[in-house]
Amino acid sequence: MRNQLVAIELSAVDRHAPIVKTLRWLDETATQAFAQALAAQPALGHAFIALHGDLGAGKTTLVRHLLHALGVTGRIKSPTYAVVEPYELPGLNVWHFDFYRFADPREWEDAGFRDIFASTGLKLAEWPEKAGAMLPTADLDITLLTTPDATRHVTLVAHTPTGAALLHAADGNGAGT
Repeated sequence: MRNQLVAIELSAVDRHAPIVKTLRWLDETATQAFAQALAAQPALGHAFIALHGDLGAGKTTLVRHLLHALGVTGRIKSPTYAVVEPYELPGLNVWHFDFYRFADPREWEDAGFRDIFASTGLKLAEWPEKAGAMLPTADLDITLLTTPDATRHVTLVAHTPTGAALLHAADGNGAGT
């Protein structure tokens, strides 16, 4: 009898129909309040959050507020040129990615990011579309759109039970309408 390899996509077990929530952030204080509420969610320690939006929409600002709320001290810089900035906190590793400068999604594989995404910890990715299908399914997609009155229209889409748990950060924190 020959041994047969059977491919099983385990991540499909963890997916569900997307859950969508929309918010409106009036100012940076609302962004900070959301980040603080998100930081309090236990599921954050093993999540992948993809951040979408045009230049200047507030993706890096949200990440800065989130990292400060998690306990990162000092200056938090954008990983636009470095592609990834790692942070080690007690009991939590965090990686902040910015794929804006990727010209080809294969750069993700060439950079060895598969190992990081396979490890435990929080992964935050700006411009995830530049990495294409190389990235795993995000637990939570956050899309930020700047409106003409300079407020932010925020769409949260949970794709997994972890993402659904993170949506609780949007409940009752005063950061949305």
